[in-house]
Amino acid sequence: MIGLLNFSNPVEMIRNLIIFVPTTLLALTVHELAHAWVSSRLGDPTPRMEGRLTLNPLAHLDLVGTIMMIITGFGWAKPVGINPAYYKNRKTGTALVAAAGPLSNLVMAFIAVLIMNICLILGYGGVIGNTVVSAIGTFCNAFALRNIVFAVFNIIPLPPLDGWNVVSMFIPDRICYRVMQYQRYCMLGIMALSLTGILGKILYFAYNAVYQILATGSGYLLLAVYRLITHFMG
Repeated sequence: MIGLLNFSNPVEMIRNLIIFVPTTLLALTVHELAHAWVSSRLGDPTPRMEGRLTLNPLAHLDLVGTIMMIITGFGWAKPVGINPAYYKNRKTGTALVAAAGPLSNLVMAFIAVLIMNICLILGYGGVIGNTVVSAIGTFCNAFALRNIVFAVFNIIPLPPLDGWNVVSMFIPDRICYRVMQYQRYCMLGIMALSLTGILGKILYFAYNAVYQILATGSGYLLLAVYRLITHFMG
């Protein structure tokens, strides 16, 4: 993914930042809140004690991760502190907490695509103007893409990403401990691939596939709602 600091075109850079900042903060905040909420529901008081059960993005931002997001389009938030000892099943609880983040992003992406499609329908029918359709469509499209990026990036099955914490549920502890010893090197590798743009090229097809699935799903949902309405009205 190309970074946002395109100094050769300041106008485009400012426009991208205006769209990028709110969409990223919202996607990141809900992602981390989902982790904290699920862990709290499983009996762990740690997220609440650390002030992570909040929609305040400042509670979730990580300095280095934020800088990386601006430069490369990839980055990370401050990890939510959890204590698996409070879970009835340590591995299952950890996997559920890990999965909550990417799943929340996919839900938000679906909602954004759904709203975008509704606006296109209303615009085509003349209910709302083209300017409104364009503004809402641009924001929703960017928000959907940002959430898809977070979801796909985080399900990479390498520590310390969410994908690893889900996959590790099915891996023997001795292997998990051995892999975790290389966590720092995995993170450095991910950062290097992000900075060079290689990671974005590798994951591009996954982003596109997820977007198409969500767009198709929202289309079928709207069609089903339309048929239901016409059935009862007709």
